[in-house]
Amino acid sequence: MGIMSKILGGSGSRSVDDYVELDTDDFADAHAETGTQVHFAEIGDQSDVIPIKDAVYDGDFVIADITRHSTSDRTIEHVYDELRQVVQEVDGDIVQKGDDQIIVTPTGVKVSRKKL
Repeated sequence: MGIMSKILGGSGSRSVDDYVELDTDDFADAHAETGTQVHFAEIGDQSDVIPIKDAVYDGDFVIADITRHSTSDRTIEHVYDELRQVVQEVDGDIVQKGDDQIIVTPTGVKVSRKKL
């Protein structure tokens, strides 16, 4: 039986005893060593951009929800301008995913415009 069969469940039956419940407290130290994080944010107004900029300057990713705004909204245009300026400064990237999300990346990370 190959590893993929074990993971995806090939022939044979599985019981509860085949699985181990992991305690997230066992991994608390691993989080402290993490260099890059992914943050989720909502953009309601111009002031919501400040923590996003801080996170990107710190080297983290941000996925921001912009569902409160239309793409023609003046507020969101100002938000895009500020975030574009940040990604230019840190050599990151910014893309809009659909009508409701912006993805902002830190230094040296680009978002592919091609789907897998």
